[in-house]
Amino acid sequence: MAISESNIINYINILKEELVPALGCTEPTSIAYVSSKAREVLGELPEEIIVQSSGNIIKNVKGAVVPNSGNLRGIKAAAIIGVIGGKPEKELEVLTDVTQDNIDEAKKLINTDYCKVELLTSKANLHIIVKVKSQNNSALVEVVHTHTNIVRIEKNNKVILEKLYNSEDINGSLIDRSCLNVRDIKEFADTVELSQLKNIIKLQIKYNSDISCEGLKNYYGANVGSNLLKNSLHEIKTMAKAVTAAGSDARMSGCILPVIINSGSGNQGITVSLPVIEYAKYLKVDEEHLIRALIFSNLIAIHQKTKIGRLSAYCGVVSAACGSGAGITYLYNGTYEQICSTITNTLANVSGMICDGAKPSCAAKIASAVDAAIMAHELAMDNRVFQPGEGIVKDNIEDTISSIGQIGGNGMKETDQEILKVMLNNQTLYSASRLYDEK
Repeated sequence: MAISESNIINYINILKEELVPALGCTEPTSIAYVSSKAREVLGELPEEIIVQSSGNIIKNVKGAVVPNSGNLRGIKAAAIIGVIGGKPEKELEVLTDVTQDNIDEAKKLINTDYCKVELLTSKANLHIIVKVKSQNNSALVEVVHTHTNIVRIEKNNKVILEKLYNSEDINGSLIDRSCLNVRDIKEFADTVELSQLKNIIKLQIKYNSDISCEGLKNYYGANVGSNLLKNSLHEIKTMAKAVTAAGSDARMSGCILPVIINSGSGNQGITVSLPVIEYAKYLKVDEEHLIRALIFSNLIAIHQKTKIGRLSAYCGVVSAACGSGAGITYLYNGTYEQICSTITNTLANVSGMICDGAKPSCAAKIASAVDAAIMAHELAMDNRVFQPGEGIVKDNIEDTISSIGQIGGNGMKETDQEILKVMLNNQTLYSASRLYDEK
């Protein structure tokens, strides 16, 4: 049965919703965005900032450099720099226009009581409330589930905007994803008129390739990408891992170049695209074939993350690498069955990788996940696939993806709590009255 016209429209809109530019790690950038929006509502520079955030936000902000901040880290840094120099109309590129004077001022304030951070009691893994106060006014801005999904704005305790939401409905603010399935995604990628998506995908190619080149040329984090090239033969498998890791090297350590994200994550946007781009160069495919392969890889990653959520204990680059592995099989004109086998082989291998926050070692996790996806592709092209009943593998690809969603979205909630406790030195989590003191 052919994909329906309504689902074609949904698929196009899903890609437009997900493939957006972001500067730096999306969690500190989200803090900066909400804080800058709160200052805008306040109408003046606040005298006090209070940031309340869910544990997963703290986890993902703790180790990543706030973009365009002079290498500052942490929620306080993100909030202060957002208040001082952020442009909320630029959303996830909110810190693009930060000046050196803004950075100098933020550095003066970061070790004072100007900004307080609290753990937020919430069933939503992505939840941020920023309150700002001046002598005579106050403002509040709240986001939930996605990084720019504002659900509440207040000024002087008067509600200006309020959107109802379900704290457990992780996709409530997104375009309906129930239409996603691997067979229809492939047909969509094969047949969609490219005029509506070509510019988005070409921007993903440019932005994500540019930050990869920056990561290979200069010193960022542990330089996982450039070290892979230094210590290995420059065969296609190594190149695919290296260029992808290099993009994360740069992004996690303060590079100010933007990326096109996937499922709310720059690392996932990098991982779902750069291996496919590298293999396209190797195979010398034409531009249309590459664009269709990237449409396919992006949607495969989104399909998996829809069932898991934006933030969890499940490392999102596994879903993204799985998408890129399927995209590589697509470049090789693999059959639907071989594509399903690539996805199955990847998920059967590295689905146990945990997320312990955004930080430089994400680049190494990306290299490992891409390596697994390439092996999965090679097995699939030789018609080798792990069988139903072997661990989490089910009778069909949709059930296998659903099983990963169950594990990553529900089963790893306790794991997530333990990871957070370890990262925060066993502080009690989700205590509404407890301040989280950033070290």
